[in-house]
Amino acid sequence: MSVNYLIVEDEKLSAERLAGMVTRLFPDFHVVKTVDSVKSAVRWIMQNDPPQLAFFDIQLADGLSFEIFEQVPVSFPVIFTTAFNEYAIRAFKVNSIDYLLKPVSEDELKAAVSKFRSGLAKSTIHESDAIAMALKQLTNTHKARFLVRVGEHLKTIDISEAALFLSMEKSTYLRSYGNRDYGINFTLEQLESLVDPRQYFRVNRKYLVHLKSIKDIIAYSNSRLKLILTVASDEDIIVSRERVEDFKRWLEGE
Repeated sequence: MSVNYLIVEDEKLSAERLAGMVTRLFPDFHVVKTVDSVKSAVRWIMQNDPPQLAFFDIQLADGLSFEIFEQVPVSFPVIFTTAFNEYAIRAFKVNSIDYLLKPVSEDELKAAVSKFRSGLAKSTIHESDAIAMALKQLTNTHKARFLVRVGEHLKTIDISEAALFLSMEKSTYLRSYGNRDYGINFTLEQLESLVDPRQYFRVNRKYLVHLKSIKDIIAYSNSRLKLILTVASDEDIIVSRERVEDFKRWLEGE
C-alpha cells in the first residue's frame, strides 16, 4: 500500500535530498507536497486531506515547525529533522518525539520509517504536552542574569560572571570570577535546568561549575577527579565517582 507524505523544509536542496532518499529506499512512498514555512504548512494542512506521514524541519524561515501544532490540528505522525546540537536532541528523546539529525542518514531514515510502519510512531495530536515541552526547551535561551541583594541594594549579575554555584549551609550562592559570593533564591537542582548545560556541570551535590572556571583536572583517589579552578575555594572540589564519565563526555561537548 502506498504512503502519501508531506515535507516541510525551507532548504530546497535538503528537501530534494530527503525526497530522493525516501523514493530510493521506499518506492511505495509518494510525496504529496513540499512546503517551506510554518504559514504555508498550516494553509496546506487546512485545505487538504491529511497525509499518512510528514517530515518537519524544526527551524523554518518564519519560525519553529512546532508552531504548526498551535495553529492547526495535526492528526498524522511526524518525523522531525533538525540540525540542532546534541543538547537539543536530548530534549526530543526525553519527550518521545521522533527525529532525524541532519544530514539525514539512510540507516536513521530506515529506522524511523520502520517505527512508523510498525505502528509505534505516536500520532502527534496526542502529544501536545511533549510538543510544548520541546518548544520551550528549544526556544529557551537559559537564564541570562540573577537578581541579588548587596546590603540594602539590589543588583543584577550576568550569567557570564558566574564561575560556579555552590550549596552551603542550606543556602545557594553564585561565586563570581571576581571571587565574590552572592546569595540566590534557587537550589542547585533548579539551577541545573536554568543554566546552559553545555557551559555548567554539576560535579557533586555541592558544586555546579562553569567550563571556563576549570584550570586543571587531576586524577584523584577512588577513580574520582579533583578540579583546580580559576576562582578561590575553601575545599577541594571533587567530581564524584558516579559523575566522572558524564563529566568527561561533557568536557568533549557530547
